[in-house]
Amino acid sequence: MDDTTGTLDEALERIHLSGPERDGWLSNHAPMAVEALVRHGQASAVHRWLDRYGPKLEEMPDVGSPVTARNWHEALGDPRRIADWTAYFERETAEIPWRDVLAAWWPRLLPGIAAGATHPAIRVGHSVRTLLAGEESAPRVRELAHALGYWAARHQPLPALTPLGPAPSAAAALDRVPLVPDRSGGIRDRFAQLTGFPDWPGPGQGTGPGWEQGVDPGREQGSGPRREQRVGPGRGPGSGQGPAPAGPEEARAALRELVRASTHRYATHAHGEPIMLVHAATAPNAVLRTLPALPGELWAPSLRAAWAASAAVTAAYAPRDAAPVAASASGAPDAGELFARAAAHGDDHTIKFTDTALDVGDALAFSAARRAIELNPPVF
Repeated sequence: MDDTTGTLDEALERIHLSGPERDGWLSNHAPMAVEALVRHGQASAVHRWLDRYGPKLEEMPDVGSPVTARNWHEALGDPRRIADWTAYFERETAEIPWRDVLAAWWPRLLPGIAAGATHPAIRVGHSVRTLLAGEESAPRVRELAHALGYWAARHQPLPALTPLGPAPSAAAALDRVPLVPDRSGGIRDRFAQLTGFPDWPGPGQGTGPGWEQGVDPGREQGSGPRREQRVGPGRGPGSGQGPAPAGPEEARAALRELVRASTHRYATHAHGEPIMLVHAATAPNAVLRTLPALPGELWAPSLRAAWAASAAVTAAYAPRDAAPVAASASGAPDAGELFARAAAHGDDHTIKFTDTALDVGDALAFSAARRAIELNPPVF
Protein backbone atom coordinates (compact mmCIF):
# COMPACT_ATOMS: atom_id res chain seq x y z
CA MET A 1 0.00 0.00 0.00
CA ASP A 2 1.10 3.60 -0.59
CA ASP A 3 1.78 5.93 2.34
CA THR A 4 -0.79 8.72 2.52
CA THR A 5 0.47 10.13 5.83
CA GLY A 6 3.65 11.73 4.50
CA THR A 7 5.60 9.86 7.16
CA LEU A 8 7.77 7.89 4.75
CA ASP A 9 8.92 10.95 2.84
CA GLU A 10 9.65 12.78 6.11
CA ALA A 11 11.66 9.82 7.36
CA LEU A 12 13.63 9.48 4.14
CA GLU A 13 14.54 13.16 4.23
CA ARG A 14 15.92 12.62 7.74
CA ILE A 15 17.81 9.51 6.69
CA HIS A 16 19.39 11.11 3.63
CA LEU A 17 21.38 13.43 5.85
CA SER A 18 23.38 10.34 6.82
CA GLY A 19 25.64 8.00 4.89
CA PRO A 20 24.84 4.36 4.08
CA GLU A 21 27.33 2.99 6.61
CA ARG A 22 28.60 3.54 10.13
CA ASP A 23 31.63 2.36 12.08
CA GLY A 24 33.52 1.76 8.87
CA TRP A 25 31.30 -0.88 7.26
CA LEU A 26 28.05 -1.53 9.18
CA SER A 27 25.02 -0.76 7.02
CA ASN A 28 22.45 1.92 7.69
CA HIS A 29 19.24 -0.11 7.96
CA ALA A 30 16.96 2.86 8.58
CA PRO A 31 15.55 3.31 5.04
CA MET A 32 14.64 -0.37 4.78
CA ALA A 33 13.11 -0.60 8.25
CA VAL A 34 11.01 2.56 7.97
CA GLU A 35 9.70 1.49 4.57
CA ALA A 36 8.55 -1.81 6.05
CA LEU A 37 7.03 -0.09 9.09
CA VAL A 38 5.00 2.29 6.94
CA ARG A 39 3.91 -0.44 4.54
CA HIS A 40 2.50 -2.57 7.34
CA GLY A 41 0.51 0.12 9.08
CA GLN A 42 3.10 1.20 11.65
CA ALA A 43 3.71 4.75 10.37
CA SER A 44 3.02 6.15 13.83
CA ALA A 45 6.09 4.28 15.13
CA VAL A 46 8.52 5.51 12.47
CA HIS A 47 9.82 8.74 14.00
CA ARG A 48 10.14 7.16 17.44
CA TRP A 49 12.09 4.33 15.86
CA LEU A 50 14.33 6.80 14.01
CA ASP A 51 14.90 8.79 17.19
CA ARG A 52 16.30 5.63 18.74
CA TYR A 53 18.26 4.46 15.70
CA GLY A 54 19.48 7.83 14.41
CA PRO A 55 22.31 8.47 16.90
CA LYS A 56 24.13 5.42 15.47
CA LEU A 57 24.37 7.01 12.05
CA GLU A 58 27.18 9.07 10.54
CA GLU A 59 27.06 11.97 8.13
CA MET A 60 27.39 11.33 4.43
CA PRO A 61 31.11 11.51 3.50
CA ASP A 62 32.31 14.49 1.48
CA VAL A 63 32.14 14.31 -2.29
CA GLY A 64 35.51 13.85 -3.95
CA SER A 65 35.91 13.39 -7.70
CA PRO A 66 32.68 13.08 -9.72
CA VAL A 67 31.68 9.73 -11.17
CA THR A 68 30.82 10.13 -14.85
CA ALA A 69 29.71 8.01 -17.79
CA ARG A 70 33.35 7.81 -18.90
CA ASN A 71 35.12 6.97 -15.62
CA TRP A 72 32.60 4.89 -13.66
CA HIS A 73 34.55 1.67 -14.25
CA GLU A 74 37.38 3.09 -12.14
CA ALA A 75 35.06 3.90 -9.22
CA LEU A 76 33.03 0.67 -9.21
CA GLY A 77 33.61 -1.25 -5.98
CA ASP A 78 35.51 1.58 -4.26
CA PRO A 79 33.82 2.29 -0.90
CA ARG A 80 35.80 5.52 -0.61
CA ARG A 81 33.62 6.81 -3.46
CA ILE A 82 30.25 6.29 -1.72
CA ALA A 83 29.42 10.01 -1.80
CA ASP A 84 30.60 10.32 -5.41
CA TRP A 85 28.39 7.43 -6.48
CA THR A 86 25.41 8.80 -4.56
CA ALA A 87 25.82 12.19 -6.24
CA TYR A 88 26.07 10.46 -9.63
CA PHE A 89 22.80 8.60 -9.19
CA GLU A 90 21.09 11.70 -7.80
CA ARG A 91 22.00 13.48 -11.03
CA GLU A 92 20.92 10.54 -13.16
CA THR A 93 17.52 10.10 -11.51
CA ALA A 94 16.91 13.86 -11.64
CA GLU A 95 17.38 13.89 -15.42
CA ILE A 96 16.16 10.45 -16.50
CA PRO A 97 13.15 8.33 -15.44
CA TRP A 98 14.17 6.14 -12.52
CA ARG A 99 13.09 2.95 -14.31
CA ASP A 100 15.55 3.69 -17.12
CA VAL A 101 18.36 4.32 -14.64
CA LEU A 102 17.55 1.08 -12.83
CA ALA A 103 17.39 -0.95 -16.05
CA ALA A 104 20.73 0.44 -17.22
CA TRP A 105 22.56 -0.24 -13.97
CA TRP A 106 20.92 -3.38 -12.62
CA PRO A 107 22.93 -5.81 -14.82
CA ARG A 108 26.17 -4.03 -13.97
CA LEU A 109 25.55 -4.15 -10.24
CA LEU A 110 24.04 -7.64 -10.14
CA PRO A 111 27.35 -9.55 -10.02
CA GLY A 112 28.11 -7.72 -6.77
CA ILE A 113 24.83 -8.61 -5.09
CA ALA A 114 26.54 -10.12 -2.04
CA ALA A 115 28.60 -6.99 -1.36
CA GLY A 116 27.89 -5.16 1.88
CA ALA A 117 26.34 -8.36 3.25
CA THR A 118 23.64 -7.95 0.55
CA HIS A 119 22.34 -4.74 2.17
CA PRO A 120 22.73 -2.49 -0.91
CA ALA A 121 20.60 -4.83 -3.01
CA ILE A 122 18.04 -5.15 -0.21
CA ARG A 123 17.85 -1.37 0.06
CA VAL A 124 17.19 -1.14 -3.68
CA GLY A 125 14.36 -3.67 -3.32
CA HIS A 126 12.64 -1.66 -0.59
CA SER A 127 13.03 1.52 -2.63
CA VAL A 128 11.63 0.03 -5.82
CA ARG A 129 8.65 -1.44 -3.96
CA THR A 130 7.77 2.02 -2.71
CA LEU A 131 8.13 3.62 -6.13
CA LEU A 132 5.95 0.96 -7.73
CA ALA A 133 3.28 1.25 -5.06
CA GLY A 134 2.46 4.94 -5.28
CA GLU A 135 3.71 8.46 -5.73
CA GLU A 136 7.18 8.93 -7.18
CA SER A 137 8.03 11.74 -4.80
CA ALA A 138 11.45 13.39 -4.68
CA PRO A 139 12.53 11.68 -1.41
CA ARG A 140 11.55 8.26 -2.78
CA VAL A 141 13.44 8.74 -6.04
CA ARG A 142 16.39 10.08 -4.06
CA GLU A 143 16.28 6.96 -1.90
CA LEU A 144 16.77 4.84 -5.02
CA ALA A 145 19.76 6.99 -5.92
CA HIS A 146 21.27 6.48 -2.47
CA ALA A 147 20.65 2.72 -2.65
CA LEU A 148 22.22 2.37 -6.11
CA GLY A 149 25.14 4.53 -5.06
CA TYR A 150 25.79 2.34 -2.05
CA TRP A 151 25.68 -0.79 -4.20
CA ALA A 152 28.07 0.63 -6.78
CA ALA A 153 30.55 1.71 -4.10
CA ARG A 154 30.50 -1.64 -2.29
CA HIS A 155 30.26 -3.77 -5.44
CA GLN A 156 32.29 -6.97 -4.98
CA PRO A 157 31.63 -10.22 -6.89
CA LEU A 158 31.78 -13.60 -5.20
CA PRO A 159 34.75 -15.85 -5.99
CA ALA A 160 34.55 -18.25 -8.94
CA LEU A 161 32.26 -21.14 -8.06
CA THR A 162 32.07 -24.74 -9.23
CA PRO A 163 28.69 -26.40 -9.91
CA LEU A 164 28.08 -29.24 -7.45
CA GLY A 165 25.31 -31.08 -9.23
CA PRO A 166 21.61 -30.34 -9.65
CA ALA A 167 19.08 -30.01 -6.84
CA PRO A 168 15.39 -30.77 -7.38
CA SER A 169 14.07 -27.77 -5.42
CA ALA A 170 15.18 -24.57 -3.74
CA ALA A 171 14.80 -26.18 -0.33
CA ALA A 172 16.96 -29.14 -1.34
CA ALA A 173 19.54 -26.81 -2.87
CA LEU A 174 19.82 -24.81 0.37
CA ASP A 175 20.20 -28.05 2.34
CA ARG A 176 23.07 -29.10 0.06
CA VAL A 177 25.05 -25.85 0.24
CA PRO A 178 28.52 -26.66 1.65
CA LEU A 179 29.26 -24.69 4.81
CA VAL A 180 32.50 -22.73 4.94
CA PRO A 181 35.05 -24.45 7.20
CA ASP A 182 36.47 -21.44 9.06
CA ARG A 183 33.94 -19.23 10.78
CA SER A 184 36.32 -17.22 12.90
CA GLY A 185 36.26 -14.18 10.61
CA GLY A 186 33.68 -11.75 9.27
CA ILE A 187 31.50 -12.06 6.22
CA ARG A 188 34.22 -11.14 3.72
CA ASP A 189 36.54 -13.79 5.15
CA ARG A 190 33.75 -16.35 4.99
CA PHE A 191 32.73 -15.49 1.42
CA ALA A 192 36.35 -15.84 0.34
CA GLN A 193 36.13 -19.54 1.28
CA LEU A 194 33.20 -20.28 -1.06
CA THR A 195 34.02 -22.84 -3.74
CA GLY A 196 30.74 -24.05 -5.22
CA PHE A 197 26.97 -24.28 -4.90
CA PRO A 198 24.35 -26.81 -5.99
CA ASP A 199 23.07 -26.22 -9.49
CA TRP A 200 19.57 -24.83 -9.09
CA PRO A 201 17.26 -24.46 -10.95
CA GLY A 202 18.32 -27.70 -12.56
CA PRO A 203 19.45 -28.52 -16.09
CA GLY A 204 17.08 -28.68 -19.02
CA GLN A 205 15.89 -25.08 -18.96
CA GLY A 206 16.98 -22.43 -21.41
CA THR A 207 18.38 -18.98 -20.85
CA GLY A 208 16.71 -15.65 -21.32
CA PRO A 209 17.52 -13.73 -24.52
CA GLY A 210 20.54 -11.47 -24.38
CA TRP A 211 22.00 -12.81 -21.17
CA GLU A 212 24.96 -14.67 -22.60
CA GLN A 213 26.22 -11.45 -24.13
CA GLY A 214 25.01 -9.19 -21.33
CA VAL A 215 22.05 -6.86 -21.37
CA ASP A 216 22.54 -3.20 -20.64
CA PRO A 217 19.90 -0.79 -21.90
CA GLY A 218 22.45 2.03 -22.01
CA ARG A 219 21.88 5.48 -23.38
CA GLU A 220 23.76 7.66 -25.82
CA GLN A 221 27.45 8.31 -25.33
CA GLY A 222 28.09 10.68 -22.46
CA SER A 223 24.81 10.08 -20.65
CA GLY A 224 25.31 6.61 -19.14
CA PRO A 225 26.58 3.10 -19.60
CA ARG A 226 26.29 1.34 -22.94
CA ARG A 227 26.20 -2.31 -23.97
CA GLU A 228 29.51 -3.98 -23.30
CA GLN A 229 30.79 -7.29 -21.95
CA ARG A 230 28.75 -9.88 -20.07
CA VAL A 231 27.94 -8.31 -16.72
CA GLY A 232 25.91 -10.84 -14.79
CA PRO A 233 26.82 -13.92 -12.77
CA GLY A 234 28.25 -16.21 -15.43
CA ARG A 235 27.46 -19.64 -16.72
CA GLY A 236 30.93 -20.47 -17.92
CA PRO A 237 33.66 -22.48 -16.19
CA GLY A 238 33.91 -21.75 -12.51
CA SER A 239 30.58 -19.94 -12.33
CA GLY A 240 28.76 -22.60 -10.33
CA GLN A 241 25.67 -21.70 -12.35
CA GLY A 242 23.65 -23.93 -14.63
CA PRO A 243 21.02 -22.99 -17.23
CA ALA A 244 18.46 -20.40 -16.21
CA PRO A 245 14.68 -20.72 -16.58
CA ALA A 246 13.36 -20.41 -20.12
CA GLY A 247 11.42 -17.19 -19.63
CA PRO A 248 10.64 -14.34 -17.25
CA GLU A 249 7.62 -15.93 -15.59
CA GLU A 250 9.51 -19.17 -14.97
CA ALA A 251 12.29 -17.12 -13.40
CA ARG A 252 9.85 -15.27 -11.16
CA ALA A 253 8.21 -18.51 -10.07
CA ALA A 254 11.61 -20.00 -9.18
CA LEU A 255 12.55 -16.85 -7.29
CA ARG A 256 9.34 -17.04 -5.29
CA GLU A 257 10.21 -20.64 -4.48
CA LEU A 258 13.65 -19.55 -3.26
CA VAL A 259 12.22 -16.81 -1.04
CA ARG A 260 9.73 -19.24 0.44
CA ALA A 261 12.34 -21.95 1.03
CA SER A 262 14.89 -19.60 2.62
CA THR A 263 12.22 -18.06 4.85
CA HIS A 264 11.00 -21.47 5.96
CA ARG A 265 14.58 -22.60 6.60
CA TYR A 266 15.06 -19.75 9.06
CA ALA A 267 12.48 -21.42 11.31
CA THR A 268 14.78 -24.43 11.74
CA HIS A 269 18.24 -22.89 11.35
CA ALA A 270 18.09 -19.38 12.80
CA HIS A 271 19.73 -20.51 16.02
CA GLY A 272 23.07 -20.50 14.20
CA GLU A 273 23.34 -16.79 13.43
CA PRO A 274 19.89 -15.22 13.80
CA ILE A 275 20.90 -11.76 12.59
CA MET A 276 22.97 -12.73 9.57
CA LEU A 277 20.75 -15.57 8.35
CA VAL A 278 17.83 -13.23 7.68
CA HIS A 279 19.68 -12.09 4.55
CA ALA A 280 19.37 -15.54 2.97
CA ALA A 281 15.68 -14.66 2.61
CA THR A 282 15.57 -10.86 2.46
CA ALA A 283 18.16 -10.57 -0.33
CA PRO A 284 16.29 -12.77 -2.85
CA ASN A 285 13.03 -11.14 -1.82
CA ALA A 286 14.51 -7.73 -2.64
CA VAL A 287 15.28 -9.04 -6.13
CA LEU A 288 11.75 -10.43 -6.44
CA ARG A 289 10.31 -7.03 -5.53
CA THR A 290 12.44 -5.35 -8.17
CA LEU A 291 11.49 -7.61 -11.09
CA PRO A 292 8.33 -5.70 -12.13
CA ALA A 293 10.45 -2.58 -12.74
CA LEU A 294 12.95 -4.45 -14.94
CA PRO A 295 12.87 -5.63 -18.55
CA GLY A 296 11.87 -9.28 -18.81
CA GLU A 297 15.27 -10.33 -20.20
CA LEU A 298 16.83 -9.43 -16.84
CA TRP A 299 14.59 -11.67 -14.76
CA ALA A 300 16.48 -14.94 -15.31
CA PRO A 301 19.91 -13.46 -14.48
CA SER A 302 18.31 -11.82 -11.46
CA LEU A 303 17.21 -15.24 -10.25
CA ARG A 304 20.75 -16.54 -10.65
CA ALA A 305 22.21 -13.67 -8.66
CA ALA A 306 19.58 -14.05 -5.95
CA TRP A 307 20.37 -17.75 -5.63
CA ALA A 308 24.08 -16.99 -5.34
CA ALA A 309 23.42 -14.43 -2.58
CA SER A 310 21.12 -16.72 -0.61
CA ALA A 311 23.49 -19.66 -0.94
CA ALA A 312 26.49 -17.55 0.08
CA VAL A 313 24.80 -16.37 3.28
CA THR A 314 23.70 -19.93 4.00
CA ALA A 315 27.23 -21.25 3.50
CA ALA A 316 28.68 -18.57 5.75
CA TYR A 317 26.23 -18.64 8.65
CA ALA A 318 23.89 -21.64 8.70
CA PRO A 319 24.37 -24.22 11.48
CA ARG A 320 24.98 -27.83 10.59
CA ASP A 321 21.94 -29.15 12.43
CA ALA A 322 18.32 -28.08 12.23
CA ALA A 323 16.16 -27.36 15.26
CA PRO A 324 12.57 -28.57 15.65
CA VAL A 325 9.88 -26.22 14.40
CA ALA A 326 7.66 -24.88 17.15
CA ALA A 327 4.21 -26.44 17.38
CA SER A 328 2.71 -22.99 16.78
CA ALA A 329 3.91 -23.21 13.18
CA SER A 330 0.73 -25.11 12.32
CA GLY A 331 -1.49 -22.35 13.64
CA ALA A 332 -3.09 -19.47 11.74
CA PRO A 333 -1.42 -16.29 13.02
CA ASP A 334 -2.69 -12.83 12.23
CA ALA A 335 -0.34 -10.91 9.92
CA GLY A 336 -1.06 -7.51 11.42
CA GLU A 337 -0.51 -8.72 14.95
CA LEU A 338 2.71 -10.46 13.96
CA PHE A 339 4.17 -7.36 12.34
CA ALA A 340 3.08 -5.23 15.28
CA ARG A 341 5.13 -7.55 17.49
CA ALA A 342 8.14 -7.06 15.24
CA ALA A 343 7.68 -3.28 15.29
CA ALA A 344 7.42 -3.28 19.08
CA HIS A 345 10.55 -5.46 19.24
CA GLY A 346 12.32 -2.77 17.22
CA ASP A 347 15.32 -4.66 15.82
CA ASP A 348 15.89 -3.63 12.23
CA HIS A 349 16.71 -7.12 10.94
CA THR A 350 13.68 -8.56 12.70
CA ILE A 351 11.42 -5.93 11.14
CA LYS A 352 12.77 -6.62 7.65
CA PHE A 353 12.60 -10.39 8.02
CA THR A 354 9.03 -10.25 9.29
CA ASP A 355 8.20 -8.10 6.29
CA THR A 356 9.51 -10.88 4.03
CA ALA A 357 7.71 -13.58 6.03
CA LEU A 358 4.46 -11.71 5.47
CA ASP A 359 5.16 -11.71 1.73
CA VAL A 360 5.48 -15.51 1.87
CA GLY A 361 2.32 -15.56 3.93
CA ASP A 362 2.05 -19.13 5.23
CA ALA A 363 2.14 -20.58 8.73
CA LEU A 364 5.75 -21.78 8.60
CA ALA A 365 6.92 -18.36 7.39
CA PHE A 366 5.07 -16.74 10.28
CA SER A 367 6.71 -19.20 12.63
CA ALA A 368 10.07 -18.15 11.23
CA ALA A 369 9.20 -14.51 11.94
CA ARG A 370 8.31 -15.39 15.52
CA ARG A 371 11.66 -17.15 15.76
CA ALA A 372 13.41 -13.93 14.72
CA ILE A 373 11.50 -12.02 17.40
CA GLU A 374 12.55 -14.58 19.98
CA LEU A 375 16.24 -14.84 19.06
CA ASN A 376 17.27 -11.32 18.11
CA PRO A 377 17.89 -8.77 20.89
CA PRO A 378 15.00 -6.29 21.22
CA VAL A 379 15.62 -2.57 20.82
CA PHE A 380 12.65 -1.29 22.82
